[in-house]
Amino acid sequence: MNLKRKVEIAVISDVHLGAKACYAKQLLTYLNSIAPKTLILNGAIFDASALKKKKFPKSHLKVLNKIKDYAADGTKVMYITNNDKTHHQFINGEIDNISIINKLVIDLDGKKVWFFNGDVFAFYFEKSRWLKTFKNSSFSTFLLFNQYTNWVLNKLGNDKFLLQKNTKTNLKSDIKYIAEFEKTVTDLAIAKGYDFVVCGHTQQPKILTINTKKGKTTYLNSGDWVENFTALEYQFKRWKLYNYKNDKLSPFFADMDLKDMTTQNLIAALTIV
Repeated sequence: MNLKRKVEIAVISDVHLGAKACYAKQLLTYLNSIAPKTLILNGAIFDASALKKKKFPKSHLKVLNKIKDYAADGTKVMYITNNDKTHHQFINGEIDNISIINKLVIDLDGKKVWFFNGDVFAFYFEKSRWLKTFKNSSFSTFLLFNQYTNWVLNKLGNDKFLLQKNTKTNLKSDIKYIAEFEKTVTDLAIAKGYDFVVCGHTQQPKILTINTKKGKTTYLNSGDWVENFTALEYQFKRWKLYNYKNDKLSPFFADMDLKDMTTQNLIAALTIV
């Protein structure tokens, strides 16, 4: 019996594969639970420091292998790159049936939808202390420290402390710049006549409809898989935020084996500078 949920579109972003603090097993469990027609990888799939070393833990390779299997089995997989030079030679190309692009605009049930990671507007965050920390390679250490903190708190019987979330929400400047990011993106979407704009980058999962004198659009952010464990799903002509923490996925343990090591070739191709 096939228990997988059918999803027309699934969107994940800000996974940071290769980082020690990446929750690859949870992501693989989620991917094993759905049968999407289209899977959109909306930026920040790899950790910056891991790209340089091109070394990934086995659990992270399983995620890549799952994505490759999706593409081989007929799911349309689209990889939207970050605004850097890492993947520029592959943009508008295809590797193992995975399309590599820097943005995507589609017509979806009569609505125009704009997908892009959002780091092209990173200048809004240059004054933001927390996001500077996030953008550099030390962020892996930052998250690893958070994991250790939560392990200690768990032993003491206390609730988890979400270092990323608490650090961000306690910095008024970061809230301000995230709001400016969202305003800039939605203003641009309205100007271009897009009904929906789907981003990543800020790691703040959200669905928000914006009305202005110039028009209307809906802003969607898929969040991340380093702390929020969220994705966006489109089915039955509507968008929803999926939250792994609120789901029960017992039939879909992340125990699949790597079928072959051609995934290594995919990594090499996607990470050549």
